[in-house]
Amino acid sequence: MSKETLTITDNRTGKIYEVPIKDGTIKAMDLRQITTGEDDFGLMSYDPAFTNTASCKSSITFIDGDKGILRYRGYPIEQLAEKSTYLETAYLVLNGELPTKAQLDSWTHTITNHTMIPENIKKSIDGFRYDAHPMGMLLSVAGALSTFYPDAKNINDSKVRRQEIDRLIAKMPTLAAFCYRHTMGLPFAYPNNDLSYTGNFLNMLFKMTESKYKPNPVLERALDVLFILHADHEQNCSTNAMRSVGSSQVDPYSAIAGAISALYGPLHGGANEAVLIMLSEIGSKENIPDFIAKVKGGSGRLMGFGHRVYKNYDPRARIIKETADQVFEVTGRNPLLDIALELERIALEDEYFIKRKLYPNVDFYSGLIYQAMGFPVGMFPVLFAIPRTIGWLAQWEEMMQDSEQKIARPRQIYLGYDTRDYVAMEARS
Repeated sequence: MSKETLTITDNRTGKIYEVPIKDGTIKAMDLRQITTGEDDFGLMSYDPAFTNTASCKSSITFIDGDKGILRYRGYPIEQLAEKSTYLETAYLVLNGELPTKAQLDSWTHTITNHTMIPENIKKSIDGFRYDAHPMGMLLSVAGALSTFYPDAKNINDSKVRRQEIDRLIAKMPTLAAFCYRHTMGLPFAYPNNDLSYTGNFLNMLFKMTESKYKPNPVLERALDVLFILHADHEQNCSTNAMRSVGSSQVDPYSAIAGAISALYGPLHGGANEAVLIMLSEIGSKENIPDFIAKVKGGSGRLMGFGHRVYKNYDPRARIIKETADQVFEVTGRNPLLDIALELERIALEDEYFIKRKLYPNVDFYSGLIYQAMGFPVGMFPVLFAIPRTIGWLAQWEEMMQDSEQKIARPRQIYLGYDTRDYVAMEARS
C-alpha cells in the first residue's frame, strides 16, 4: 500500500527525508529540516509569482485550466450565468449555498438599503481633475470609506465584518457610477432602490433628464451575466493582494483599495482594453494574416488569448460571446466584431496557437460589449472591480476564519554583497 509521503534524498549530504503529502501538496516549512549543517537556515522553495505555490486553502472557486472548468462553490459557471442573478451568485460565493427565496429577498433588501454613500465622499470625487482615471478615483474613495466607518477596524467581530461586507457590495456600484459621471462632466445620479442591482447601476450611469430611468432589459441582463462571470477567479493577482493586505488585520476598505490597485494594472483588469487597441490597429479582416505573421515572428502580441490558468477555451469567453450577440441586437453591431471573429477562427485553426494552447479568454469579447454599451475604455477595469468585490470579500472572510493564516511575509533569496566596511567619501572611486 502506497504512503502519502515524499522521500527526498539530499545529494549534498546523503541524508534522506520523508515529507508528508496532503491534498496534493507538501508544506514549504517541511523543507526547512533539509540542511547541510548547524549554520544552514534550511531549504526553501523559489517560486516567482507563485506559479506553483498554494498560499491558502479555499472552498470558494474551483478551476481546472486544462479542461476549461470554472465553478463557484461547486456550481458550474455555465449554469449560474444562464439561471442565476448577480446578487444570488454573490450570496452563494459569500455564504457557500444558494439562498432560499426568503434569504435572497432579505439579502437584496439589505444591499439595496446600503447603496447611498456619504456626501463627503461625493465631495472627494468632485475634487479630482476632470480627466482623472475612474479606476484611480475608485481605489481612492473605496479606501477613504474606512474613515467614515471606524468600527470596520473591529475585524475580529463577525457581525461587524458582515455589516462592512454588505456596505461594500452595495456601495461599490455607486462609487463607480459617481466616478464615471465626474469624468463625463455630468451631475451625479443617485441610487433608485426600485431597480435591480445592475439596473440601478445603469440608472446611476446613464440617467439624464427623465424622471424615472428604465434600463433596457437586454443590457441589464447582459451586465448581470458579465458580473456573474467576474465574481471570483481563485487566487489571482488582486485576490492575492486582498488577502495579503488583509492579513495585516487592516479594515476591509483599506484591503479592498489594495485589491483595486492590483486590478488597475493592464495585465489584469486592463486586458480587455488592450484587446480593443489590438483590433483597432489591425483595422480590417484583410490585415489579419499579416498581423498573425508578426505575432509568430515575435514582433506582435495576440491580446485576449491565453491565460495563466486556462490551457483550454476559457469557459467565460464562450458565455460572453453569446451575450455579445444579444447586446449587439440592441446597440448595433460593433465594427470590430468581424475582425475579432475572424481572428479567433484563424487562431483556433492554426497549429502555432493550438500547440501553445492559446485560446480566447474572458477579455477577448468583454471589451467589445462594454464599448457597444457606451462605456469609455477607462471604465473597463472599474466594471471588473464592481463584481469582483464579492470575490475579494468572500476570500477575505475565509482568510479571517482560517487559523493557519498569518500576516503575509514571503522569503527572499539574497544575492547581494556580504559584509562591507563603510568607505569615506574622499576614498571612493
